[in-house]
Amino acid sequence: MIEGRNMINKSTFTKIEENTEKNTPEKGRATIIFSLKNEVGGLVKALKLFQENHVNLVHIESRKSKRRNSEFEIFVDCDSNHEQLNEIIQLLRKHVNVVDMEPPDNSCLHEEDTYNVPWFPKKISDLDKCANRVLMYGSDLDADHPGFKDNVYRKRRKYFADLAMAYKHGDPIPRIEFTEEEVKTWGVVYRELNKLYPTHACREYLKNLPLLSKYCECREDNIPQLEDVSRFLRERTGFTIRPVAGYLSPRDFLAGLAFRVFHCTQYVRHSTDPLYTPEPDTCHELLGHVPLLAEPSFAQFSQEIGLSSLGASDDSVQKLATCYFFTVEFGLCKQEGQLRAYGAGLLSSISELKHALSGNARIMPFDPKVTSKQECIITTFQDVYFVSDSFEEAKVKMREFAKTIKRPFTVRYNPYTQSVDVLKDTPSINSVVEELRHELDIVGDALSRLNKQLGV
Repeated sequence: MIEGRNMINKSTFTKIEENTEKNTPEKGRATIIFSLKNEVGGLVKALKLFQENHVNLVHIESRKSKRRNSEFEIFVDCDSNHEQLNEIIQLLRKHVNVVDMEPPDNSCLHEEDTYNVPWFPKKISDLDKCANRVLMYGSDLDADHPGFKDNVYRKRRKYFADLAMAYKHGDPIPRIEFTEEEVKTWGVVYRELNKLYPTHACREYLKNLPLLSKYCECREDNIPQLEDVSRFLRERTGFTIRPVAGYLSPRDFLAGLAFRVFHCTQYVRHSTDPLYTPEPDTCHELLGHVPLLAEPSFAQFSQEIGLSSLGASDDSVQKLATCYFFTVEFGLCKQEGQLRAYGAGLLSSISELKHALSGNARIMPFDPKVTSKQECIITTFQDVYFVSDSFEEAKVKMREFAKTIKRPFTVRYNPYTQSVDVLKDTPSINSVVEELRHELDIVGDALSRLNKQLGV
């Protein structure tokens, strides 16, 4: 039971604005979210703690808890430094359940610097807010789609779209009982592509493809389940799979990569033309993308493109997406003096894979400044393909290119909390420095022990 019914409305947010004092340089805006325990006077006790500790309340909201219907969650914005916040949190825990908190930003940025920054997910569960913004296809097909006039196929596509739309972070990916026709279509694609891989695919791809068969039952007569694939990738590189109904915007798709989440379709292309699809399908995802997402250097390359996109302008996101298109989708590399494919669009397309390595295709060195201006083509072969000596070379070039993107901050992925740290002020940067010092201490200790073993 919650007291103060005249202050808190059960059906809508109630906002309480308090007088604000001018922030001192040491303070920043902090947010605390807590739910009230079932005791009389809980809210009054909680708010009194802020007063007694001289923490200025800027804004309060209340809403029904999404976790327990019988509870309310209280949002509190306050002016606080880190020390004050820690003290308040410890005191609050005696009276409330602290659900979440965002520490004071102590921002050195002017408000106008961040005013126009597009929203971006800060934690992996935030992907729930953007994963269903499908731009193309999904359950609706264009008139020139091979399955447009096939009502059975359209109904099947709606089934897959509904599954993807209902998915939330943390859910197991639904297991699919694929039809005989779907497995047959998959089998044709699998069989024909495997004839080309030994002479056309990069060595990293060839190393990881057999692992899909071993751990995910990837065979000509069996389509792997996305839940098994996701578990496999998590153990290899920390990537996970999230089902999606169709095309996402470049911003939403790249945002997933920042958290090592790959948005993956679950439907199969139409059976009338198994060697062609106007959109990414599960054949493209599983045979094109997954083997290289299991490669650590490639996984990091993909994630860094995603991290660079967070909070970037629309123009910058488009440039990053174009670089992604001509590397992760249609990239080539040199190995043992020969061109090899690592792009998923090539590795899942028999005709374009042959064309790109035929000697007749136009090939240019990968340079993000040049590549980002190239037109992306999805209906025919590309006009040009870009080649790198290695994933590491491409990664270094993309890192330098990312530095040219105008953002009033940079971001860093925190694998422990599966969230991104926004580095925009001295305290946030100092926190990273302290972590790096700890990591260097570990390296130093390891080198010291090795030297003792070697008698150095």
